[in-house]
Amino acid sequence: MGLHKETVIKWVHFSPPQVLAIGFFLTIIIGSLLLKLPISTAKPLSWIDALFTAASATTVTGLAVVDTGTEFTVFGQTVIMGLIQVGGLGFMTFAVLIVMILGKKIGLKERMLIREALNQPTIGGVIGLVKVLFLFSISIELIAALILSIRLVPQYGWASGLFASVFHAISAFNNAGFSLWPDNLMSYVGDPAVNLVITILFITGGIGFTVLFDILKNRRFKAFSLHTKLMLSGTFVLNIAATLIIFILEYSNPGTLGSLHLPDKLWASYFQAVTPRTAGFNSVDFGSMREATIVFVLLLMFIGAGSASTASGIKLTTFLVILMSVIAYLRGHKETVIFRRTIKYPIFIKALAVSVISLFIVFIGIFALTITEQAPFIQVVFETFSAFGTVGLTMGLTPELTTAGKCIIIAIMFIGRIGPLTFVFSFAKTEKSNIRYPDGEVFTG
Repeated sequence: MGLHKETVIKWVHFSPPQVLAIGFFLTIIIGSLLLKLPISTAKPLSWIDALFTAASATTVTGLAVVDTGTEFTVFGQTVIMGLIQVGGLGFMTFAVLIVMILGKKIGLKERMLIREALNQPTIGGVIGLVKVLFLFSISIELIAALILSIRLVPQYGWASGLFASVFHAISAFNNAGFSLWPDNLMSYVGDPAVNLVITILFITGGIGFTVLFDILKNRRFKAFSLHTKLMLSGTFVLNIAATLIIFILEYSNPGTLGSLHLPDKLWASYFQAVTPRTAGFNSVDFGSMREATIVFVLLLMFIGAGSASTASGIKLTTFLVILMSVIAYLRGHKETVIFRRTIKYPIFIKALAVSVISLFIVFIGIFALTITEQAPFIQVVFETFSAFGTVGLTMGLTPELTTAGKCIIIAIMFIGRIGPLTFVFSFAKTEKSNIRYPDGEVFTG
């Protein structure tokens, strides 16, 4: 006689962080099995390469150990596309949609899981957010695919052109960075249509679903929440600054912008400025960039994009909260005020915890890869930051990784996608204590 449903639920009890971690892990395993099928590949694929590709797609990273366009069949590429969609929007989003289609009731525990997955402060309105998120995502991907098809169908024909349009639209919106072409988007370095559509997609996807929901609901900057104001203003300023910095640093570099005409230099500078924010596409060779530019790109990859988005990194709002808190301290202010709103102390502590844990994970990754890989140090550092931020950019190290190196990068991509705090909380037990100890004095600085 089978166990009663309630008995099973009581027996198998997982916290929301554990459910999210297990869900992503199972998605990667299922994806690996599908990619290992003979129908998925043009030639036999090793288990570790199948696992790496599935992990990279599910975590919407974009690092590839084999060429997506030639090593995988249309079926395999469709599997990758599906993993990107599930990984970008979150498997909980699809689980809720299935439950809703079946006409089942969504309970409190499920709502708590959705709140955790979408990084929301409360469970109120999460179901409505999931509906809007799914409809908006599918709509913008279809519109972008139609626009791209105008450019790609004449070049590749109806079947290949439409498939490439859909694939790159889904990959871009979900900040995956997977491309069907060996040189990624380098052939379109000066193409305004491709540059605009792809960047609008991954900027929109990376800005955060909470922000998109707020924009659709309120439509006026003054009515937006503090989080939305921070994301919009921070994204605008950082993208403009990054474009100018890359334009200046790479202007005369023959390996990147040096050989391009001025309009193409501007397009390339803009594209390479916004893509490190976890998008992963590239229209110039990052391996040929100057070291100063690479160091700057490392910062962009570590910052990432928005919370509750298809992107990773420590998140832009985390970076801005810490930055503004430091500025407030240097000015002698007791509180951090942004847009006439005071940042609560727990928010600052959370931002600090995310940053410190992230740096620790990146350091461990770099240390491990220097042991397993015989590669220049700058390539190891770049690969680690790219994996943690689920960016997908590479200086050429990914295809050369050892089996141990691939396992390390898989682990870093996984942690980067579910989030450092979710990863830690999936192992740790949080306990609230009402004990208050006397203050102590510690000398710092």
